[in-house]
Amino acid sequence: MNVRSFLKFVELPTKAASMIPFLMGTLYALYRFEDFYILRFGLMFISLLSFDMATTAINNYYDFKKASKTHGYGYETHNAIVHFKLKERTVVATIIILLALAAGGGIALVSQTGLLVFLLGGLSFLIGILYSFGPIPISRMPLGELFSGLFMGFVIIFISAYIHTDNSVVSLLIQGGWVNLHINLVEVIYLFWFSVPAILGISGIMLANNICDIEEDIENRRYTLPVYIGRERALLLFKLLYYVSYLDLVVLLILKVHPVLVLLILLTLIPLRRNVATFHARQEKASTFILSVKNFILMNAARIMVLGVAVLLQNFA
Repeated sequence: MNVRSFLKFVELPTKAASMIPFLMGTLYALYRFEDFYILRFGLMFISLLSFDMATTAINNYYDFKKASKTHGYGYETHNAIVHFKLKERTVVATIIILLALAAGGGIALVSQTGLLVFLLGGLSFLIGILYSFGPIPISRMPLGELFSGLFMGFVIIFISAYIHTDNSVVSLLIQGGWVNLHINLVEVIYLFWFSVPAILGISGIMLANNICDIEEDIENRRYTLPVYIGRERALLLFKLLYYVSYLDLVVLLILKVHPVLVLLILLTLIPLRRNVATFHARQEKASTFILSVKNFILMNAARIMVLGVAVLLQNFA
């Protein structure tokens, strides 16, 4: 396996779905709590990126092993194992190495932070594996959009902010056999609403992927959400996800991010509406699926830029 085939196998461009929420949570902590730990940042980066690549690799390997349809775009071109004629033992070894890196980085991060990161990270690992593997993977069920959105959108942002907060949001301690859990409900609600564009944007990527693959998924017995609700309702849901995602602007204003900066985010609606209309007209994996990824990057990169500027203004004010 060379660099090119590895990058295709793990679908590196799609890692924006985990790296962008990671950056959003980090900047949120910098702005809201004015704190940053570079070691924790580095450990989470290694663990998160490795695990995201591993789950994609597992998903491609599982599709390769279980595919009933062995022709067409989704099999011959999209799956790197087939396209690059990768050896199965090399594929399995790559997955194991990536999982080991993710686990090692995660354990080191837990040693720096505490039990809550262990529990949330462990749950995320479990969901990530079940998403692509097992008797009935989550990706083959109508729950894929929900799980991918919540765990890659909210949980990643929550953890990436939490590791810099020193228990300002949630505190979980074990003392004398007692588990003490303290939750700052206001801060958790703020973080959740701030995460809305990431949650819905990632769900949109998953939904667009499944809309493009309806016929192929039926052949391969993947009963995804669009298979259940039909193409037209799935396309309506796809459109609604993006417009609802702008609710987080209210939270940014409550947090006293400069109103002009917040209003600038609304400019992203112009290209976003054009992308949604183009996808509604034609749903093709090879040409229009990428629009869902562009929408996700567009919405959330704007928030990263706004928070980054807000952090600079805060520090130099």
